Amino acid sequence: MSADLLSERPLFGGAISTSFPLRFQDVINVRQVPDHQEVFVHPARDESLIFELLDYKHEVGDDGSAVWFLRDLAIEQEGEGFALLEQSTVVEAPGLCYKSIPAIVTTAVGQMAVIP
Repeated sequence: MSADLLSERPLFGGAISTSFPLRFQDVINVRQVPDHQEVFVHPARDESLIFELLDYKHEVGDDGSAVWFLRDLAIEQEGEGFALLEQSTVVEAPGLCYKSIPAIVTTAVGQMAVIP
């Protein structure tokens, strides 16, 4: 059961942190990752966690932004069988600010297959 132990991990140079299972390893040890992404994978299973900082889209409402970007990713990657599994509400993140404006955060969890 040690694979299910959670560990707090710093992201983006320690600007934020989150907790997720220890079984996920940082991809930066294997290949380059863009500055706007943090990528973790399970070495023996087809699982990955991708944290990505995204540009603001004026045409997309805050409550639908995470789903919009996830669907956009599925289209760009030609993902097959995309399914939205979970979507959060909009949450203000007072510890993250742009100028003096607190950031808001939404999350979406999806599933798709990317065939090489």
